[in-house]
Amino acid sequence: MSGNGGWAVAAVAAVTGGYALFSRRLATSSVSAPMVFTAAGLLIGPAGLGLLDLERDAGPVLTLAEAALALVLFTDAATVRSEEFRNGWFLPGRLLVVGLPLTVVGGGLLAWALLPGLTGWEPALVGVILAPTDASVSKAAVFAPRIPAVVRHGLNAECGLNECLVLPAFAVLLVALPGTPASHQGAAGILRHVLLLSPLLGLVAGGLGGALLSRSRAAGRVTGDWRRILPLAVATGAGALAAATGGSAFVAAWVAGFAFAAALRAGSAPGPAADGEDSEGGEDDTLESVEHLAALLAALSFLVFGAVLLGPALAHLSWHVAGYAVLSLTVVRALPTVLALAGSRLRPPTVAYTAWFGSRGLPSLVLGLIVTAEAAPGARSMGTAVAVTVGLGVLLHGVSSVPLADRYGRWYEAAASRRPSLRESVSGGLPHPEWKRR
Repeated sequence: MSGNGGWAVAAVAAVTGGYALFSRRLATSSVSAPMVFTAAGLLIGPAGLGLLDLERDAGPVLTLAEAALALVLFTDAATVRSEEFRNGWFLPGRLLVVGLPLTVVGGGLLAWALLPGLTGWEPALVGVILAPTDASVSKAAVFAPRIPAVVRHGLNAECGLNECLVLPAFAVLLVALPGTPASHQGAAGILRHVLLLSPLLGLVAGGLGGALLSRSRAAGRVTGDWRRILPLAVATGAGALAAATGGSAFVAAWVAGFAFAAALRAGSAPGPAADGEDSEGGEDDTLESVEHLAALLAALSFLVFGAVLLGPALAHLSWHVAGYAVLSLTVVRALPTVLALAGSRLRPPTVAYTAWFGSRGLPSLVLGLIVTAEAAPGARSMGTAVAVTVGLGVLLHGVSSVPLADRYGRWYEAAASRRPSLRESVSGGLPHPEWKRR
């Protein structure tokens, strides 16, 4: 980094340590981790102390954000459980199959209508960037114990899957931005590397890593500490191989997560822990280290976002961008959700709750950073729209998560007591998703 690098690192460390000291109290409040770290980023960025700047520190900033998203994609994929789609499959299924494409189209059309200066496929790129959701922004609402299991797991599964489903479209649309590496590679090259090579590398790396770890555990050759470190090596290796071959590190890491978890489950045998391994064991315990690191890097990415993207965007705020942000968080999310859940027999409060908590977060801010760092004519305009939308969502969804979860939880308990056959009560024995740590 620049000469301010030491001060920037010290400030980041202070914010991280301060949040850690009060994390238990903040976890039950309306002050979310993304809110705290985004606000801290505004303070140390160009709008505040000037310790971080995208033009000056682009390399480290992008490396941090991309590493965070890759690890989050790996853990999201590795921790998706089949239980989520057993009896409650209809909610995430509808949101992904019907709601996600409609959200992309709606966001693109709104960008075309409201954001001046965007040409060609740039409005569609904004729609794609702002389509995925992030449970960490409204964690208290998504994981509240009073919320019915179908809704908890539906929102959680949507966040774990939609972020990677948009990545191929993002990669293809980057081709339309002149001056970017993707434009030189061409649409055919992007499709070949992103849709074919990257998933293949992720499948091989994840499947091989999970199978080898399973055999090593059975033979007693791996200690508990290194068992938890191996998934980090698998995720990093899959992403690095894809990036080195011109593919998508994000897609490779996502597929690697699925393959790793599947291979580990297939090779796991119940019984006592092997020699040299602690007795805690289990798939979730194996992923513990990579989950903790992913959560830390995600929090730091929000800090970087506040510093280098949101701060400068607020300095160029216009009514066009503000209007886009408000409509993106409301109409563009709500209308596709209502259409997707039509005929599902979910009650209006559930549909409204699901529609509101489609929080934009880490995937959108990382893709926004990637676009803003590109030397394309509309890059800055797109980055501004993405930054204001994500920033407003972090604030509104964070502040509303606890009171709305409380209100919706009270409604559900009263409704379920009057009508036990309520569609929201179909749980299928779904466990509470405490294994989602970010």
